[in-house]
Amino acid sequence: TEPFQAWTGFYTSRSTLKGIARRASSLLYAGESFFTQYVQKHPESSICKCGALKQLQSLRWAVSEVQHHDGITGTESPKVKDMYMNNLMYGMFNVKKLMASIIFDMNNAKKNREVYSAVYNKDSGMPDVDQYVIVYNPLAWNITTFVTVSVSDMAMSVYDELGHSVPAQVQSPAESSSTYDLYILVEISGLSYRKYHVKALTGEQSAFIGRSVKYKRKDLTQANQQHQQLLPVVNNCYQVLFDQSTNLMHSITERETNQTVQLTQEFLEYHVNGDVTKGPISDNYLFAPNATAVPISKAVGLEVVFGNLMTEIRQYFYSNITAQDYSYAVYTRMYTVPEGYDGRLLCRSIEQEYSVGPLDFNREAVLRTSTNLNTKQLLYTDSNGYQIQKRPFKTYVNNTVARNYYPMVQTAYIEDDTTRLMLLAERAHGVSSQGNGQVEVMLHRRLWNNLQWDLDYNLTLNDSSVVRPVIWLILGSKAATNILYRTSGLVLEHRPVVMFGASPGDKPRLPRQLQQNSVHSSPVTLPPNLHLQTLSIPGWRYSSNHSEQVHNIHMGKQKQGDADFSRVLLRIRHLYEAGEDPVLSQPVMVNLKSLLNGLGSVKAVEERSLTGTWDVNALKRWKWKTAQYPSKGFFNITETTENCTVTVHPKEIRTFFVYFQSQ
Repeated sequence: TEPFQAWTGFYTSRSTLKGIARRASSLLYAGESFFTQYVQKHPESSICKCGALKQLQSLRWAVSEVQHHDGITGTESPKVKDMYMNNLMYGMFNVKKLMASIIFDMNNAKKNREVYSAVYNKDSGMPDVDQYVIVYNPLAWNITTFVTVSVSDMAMSVYDELGHSVPAQVQSPAESSSTYDLYILVEISGLSYRKYHVKALTGEQSAFIGRSVKYKRKDLTQANQQHQQLLPVVNNCYQVLFDQSTNLMHSITERETNQTVQLTQEFLEYHVNGDVTKGPISDNYLFAPNATAVPISKAVGLEVVFGNLMTEIRQYFYSNITAQDYSYAVYTRMYTVPEGYDGRLLCRSIEQEYSVGPLDFNREAVLRTSTNLNTKQLLYTDSNGYQIQKRPFKTYVNNTVARNYYPMVQTAYIEDDTTRLMLLAERAHGVSSQGNGQVEVMLHRRLWNNLQWDLDYNLTLNDSSVVRPVIWLILGSKAATNILYRTSGLVLEHRPVVMFGASPGDKPRLPRQLQQNSVHSSPVTLPPNLHLQTLSIPGWRYSSNHSEQVHNIHMGKQKQGDADFSRVLLRIRHLYEAGEDPVLSQPVMVNLKSLLNGLGSVKAVEERSLTGTWDVNALKRWKWKTAQYPSKGFFNITETTENCTVTVHPKEIRTFFVYFQSQ
């Protein structure tokens, strides 16, 4: 970063591609573990394993391709962006099709005249068709969350595999009039799936119906701060107040500690220069605002959909009190989980979805959250999605705003001595703290300039799209948020995969095999401080002995052949740093045979380097000069015992090849 060239714009450039890339990576993660379990549990399956692996490989390639330094940053030309998008969508389609085929095969669906699809079909909501929702949890934790499907009727009922009624809520969506949104509360074990029967039905077991209340649009220029009327929205964890004189958020109270933080949100735009003869410019890489951000809304509309399971607050931001169309929107969702369900993560996360765009030329849109926390303009972000770093505000002679922007891969937070406000995102953004108690997230950019180099490569970022990013807000003590944010971030990133099925007839067909697979199968479950980072069948044919593999290549003995389906790649990651939490930062012992018992009987385990290329026993790793190890040199550590019990230390990733007994 130079005085007039702050390379902080690319943190947000091409936000849509950033979101699709993250979703594709999440789907690949789910597809890998789903396919691995299928191969191990159903070795004589009817699906061609080589063809299935090629479907996975198409998404592996697309996800790898977009990691190029111009792809993940959004600094590629439009035609290259289109290539990334096409390859990602093609790979995602293949993996969704593969997962639907696996469901179809495992449940003998052909005999029951059932049809499974990864894509929702509105026709399946017809009265004479039984509609199924199949939900796969790709995480190695038991989760309780909501999935959303579109339905054609307000009177709906949802049942699980055993015919028990499932809590659900149906309501009119914010931006459609032809369908309704059905929120289904799902409770799924690690790496397992459940099947839910959705039926148009009224009665005692029908889904709750959300009740919409629309409030008068308020002129922000005429707001009366002396006579505030506050509208409360409450769940078991928070009370959020909205100021009815402005329709803006007023405060959040964390109910367990009764700690209240004054909090308001507004959209602003940075105006930037596009003429190189008039000063510094913004482009795909650079962020060079002319001045401080400008508020863009003079009126705010408010609608609240009250429900037993979820309350949604819809705020619409208008350029003036008489404008027909809103410029921006925020949809805030607060969840209430019934007794008998583990709703801790759902309750503690305030979900916000934004609608931003299309922007005018040379505008950069931010959402600024202002609080009464005395943060001293100190911001924390995860620069690489792995490690939290302090970001103190620094004053410069030139370009202070842009030079205080930092990358937010997933996490950012501000705090005072007692309370922390944490933001978790499902795509990368630029983030900054431009004032005490403030945090602002750049959501979208649309730029044009006449720099010849940018014109030659078509790098002017004329992005006229509407972006819809999602951010979760978590408010609480430092200790409480430390426990929550690691798991919450992964739950946000790896949401359940939803597939759909239908079969003719009035009664739900519940194949016995499906009940066994989804309800009675052995889940793969890790403690909350460990994450199953990889469970896949790479298909690699190279030797486990790296020296032998290199020798074979040099001698021309490396031949192409069928993929190796016997080798399973497993990675387990410890989520916490040493000293971060008194309990969760402790080393964890895991018995790999017990962990993977649901897939089959483990025959052998080889510990590998992070890439899987090297046998860990052949590595010579550096031992750094620290207080614990005062001398420098190489060292090896292997802790894999004969019964396959391993210890995972804070922030450690351990990688294994696992081989199962033939079934």
